[in-house]
Amino acid sequence: MSGTTDKVKGRVEEAAGVLTNDRKLKNRGKMDQAAGNVKDAIGKTIDKAVAAVNHDNKR
Repeated sequence: MSGTTDKVKGRVEEAAGVLTNDRKLKNRGKMDQAAGNVKDAIGKTIDKAVAAVNHDNKR
């Protein structure tokens, strides 16, 4: 799953947990959102590293 997908899924789970007063579902949603944020951050870091390597190879 992509980071964005995890964040959307997590937000839906969190909202469902709030509406049903299900603390576990709410917390699982928060964890999914956090995982999505991490995936996005890692993806951006990888993109920057690849760009830096490609830039160095052009010299």
